[in-house]
Amino acid sequence: MTSKNKVVIRIAGKDYTLVGIESDEYIQKVGLYIDRKMNEILMRNNRLSTSLAAVLTAINVADDFFKTREEEVALRKEKEAVNEELERLRKENLQLKEENGGLTAKNTKLQLDLAKREAELGEVRNSIDKGSRSVVQKTLSGYDM
Repeated sequence: MTSKNKVVIRIAGKDYTLVGIESDEYIQKVGLYIDRKMNEILMRNNRLSTSLAAVLTAINVADDFFKTREEEVALRKEKEAVNEELERLRKENLQLKEENGGLTAKNTKLQLDLAKREAELGEVRNSIDKGSRSVVQKTLSGYDM
């Protein structure tokens, strides 16, 4: 069973004893937050009664709470959209890697084929050069000088 903490906090110059399961530090932090909010309201209009200042503080804190909750909902939706986009990009990345692997293999095959054909072309050129020299030599040998 969780033990309860008894903490004295000061709000608008009055001491209040709070009992809760949260830590002393947390309860003090909450009390300090309310005290600051209430003092802001009282500083703007020092004629307000403590009870009216407390009501206005409660309204302001509730407003902050609801705005924060709306922001949280919006951030969760944004996070969900970002996660969906991330998943889509991961799938696209995987697909592109596979496609790249296929293209790399095809490129390697084509480069080997090109090297083979260039070698064959070189042999054909050498053969043509030898044949041309032979024809020229035979033609020249027919002309005795």
